[in-house]
Amino acid sequence: MKSSLFKLFICSFLCLLMLNASAQSVLSDSLKTALNVPSITPEEKARLLTRLSEVYRLNKDDEAGIRTGKESVRFALKNRNYTEAVKAQVVLTNIYALTQQFAAMKTASDSAMVIARQHNTPEAMAYAWYGRVLFYKALSNADEVVKHCQLGLKALEKLNDPYLSAKIYYQLYAVNSGWNNVAKVNLYARKSMENALKAEDYNALSNAYTGLSVAYEYNYAASKKAADLDSVLFYLNRSEALYQQHPGRVADHTYAIACINTANYYLKYFPESDQPAKNNGILYANKARKVMEHSLRNQSIIANGLGILSEYARREGDLGLMETYLLQAYEIMKTEKDPTYHTLINVVQALADAYEKKGEYAKALSFQKQITEYNNKSFDKTQATNAQKLEIQYDTEKKNNEMLVLRERESSRHLQSVLYGCIALASLVGLIFLFRSYHFKLRYSLQLEKQLQLEKQESDMQVKLEKEAQARLIAEQRLMEAEQQQLKKEVMANVLQLDHKNQMLQDIKTQLNGGEPINMQKILRSESMLDLNFEQAKLQIQQVHPDFFQLLTERSQQKLTPLDLRFCACLHLNMDTRQIAQLMHVEAKSVRMSRYRIKQKLGLSKEDDLNAFIQQLSRQPS
Repeated sequence: MKSSLFKLFICSFLCLLMLNASAQSVLSDSLKTALNVPSITPEEKARLLTRLSEVYRLNKDDEAGIRTGKESVRFALKNRNYTEAVKAQVVLTNIYALTQQFAAMKTASDSAMVIARQHNTPEAMAYAWYGRVLFYKALSNADEVVKHCQLGLKALEKLNDPYLSAKIYYQLYAVNSGWNNVAKVNLYARKSMENALKAEDYNALSNAYTGLSVAYEYNYAASKKAADLDSVLFYLNRSEALYQQHPGRVADHTYAIACINTANYYLKYFPESDQPAKNNGILYANKARKVMEHSLRNQSIIANGLGILSEYARREGDLGLMETYLLQAYEIMKTEKDPTYHTLINVVQALADAYEKKGEYAKALSFQKQITEYNNKSFDKTQATNAQKLEIQYDTEKKNNEMLVLRERESSRHLQSVLYGCIALASLVGLIFLFRSYHFKLRYSLQLEKQLQLEKQESDMQVKLEKEAQARLIAEQRLMEAEQQQLKKEVMANVLQLDHKNQMLQDIKTQLNGGEPINMQKILRSESMLDLNFEQAKLQIQQVHPDFFQLLTERSQQKLTPLDLRFCACLHLNMDTRQIAQLMHVEAKSVRMSRYRIKQKLGLSKEDDLNAFIQQLSRQPS
């Protein structure tokens, strides 16, 4: 009677949580209250502990999630509730994967599989396969993710578990989204939504709605139909609405991501002149920032919201407000213990561009240097993470091969036992059983040969993994070198423009000191036209390989002065005599004399075309 009353209390309590919880913290507090009820049964306690661990995971409270998950595993095993122990291990696998604790992730995933196989129930096996999905997702092995998703769905054929089905279909959606498989993105996002609705798992449902919005964005990219674009916003709005309709049942991070995607939608698909779209974009960016103010691991989402606001400020021409938003995003990203370098680099690059537009070149250069620093840190982090992934993947493959060998050995031992029985029996019944004995010996030899082949495959796999790691490292180093070359080219272009500005200022100073009248309006109009021409020319000079001036100096028979080098750079930009004279503040006659003098220094004859020589030299491979 007492147990029945308690079950009724728990059912009523959980329903109350679903209907009246105002936030996820309320949900976690309510679960802890339910755990302290004296008459709780072991089965209900294990289930509530696993649920509480999952709530902590959704709230990004990793330490509490791991602590509660381990407690759930210990309690479930103590009370022989093996299916709940598998579920708790899967939650731990997910937390370890998200925090990149790869060794602990492997241990939790392996433990879930061992427990499930020992007790071999469809539910336990389905959750163990899902643990493997999370494991291989963290290792970026998409093929294995799909394989284990299919194994999980096969185990679920004997069950009615829409909660787990929704999660597995969402993982299949994510993989196919990375592969740009539009048909399957649509299929699996919709299946995830259908199962999340059946399970009344509103956080999974919110994710599924967001997935469907991505699917329709793919559809719109292919069809350009307005209906597909409308569907993008429709499902984003449904995802965002769930947070208000079911308080405490949708994670703050899930809601914030839906708001960021909605803000991006208004920013991307509406013209700058559309004021209502701009207002909506700003509204949703601020919603994401507000809901993440007191959440854990919130820096990237808040920084993305500030980035959207800075873009709207840029469109309005308010560079001061744009700078404020970007600096806030930068300071927030710096507080992250293990920052998302991709987001951080984008923020710093935006700051560098903003200061360059404002003419604050010292600040722009300072942030440009930070980009290189963060690129190096990102590269080092990626290398370290990839090394861990390769090591874990190698260990996993090694263990799988060892398991296969052990199974083969077990099979061999069994065959050997049968063989010995046949030999004993052959002494009684004659040649017929001797022949059977020989047959079994042959099979045993084949098994040993197969074992040797497996060991050779393991060695080959290790060599292949090492080669792939080396090739990836070389490719990433080349990418960094290319980026550094581009920076060098940009500096070369900016120095030429800065040199011109300095010369202009010196000329003005000289005229002022000499008391000569100065027509500032004329100078400003002239400089504005030159600036416009020069901004267009900078794109061309960046195509000059960095050894251009060195090659020019080597080809010269006499020493080239800095003025000569500037003149050659202008020729490369296809400037005519008037433009060069205006740029260098000299007479056209002086330009023609400089052209003749440089031809002599380069050893060119009167018939040789100096422009053609410069263009040909700039195209020489570096």
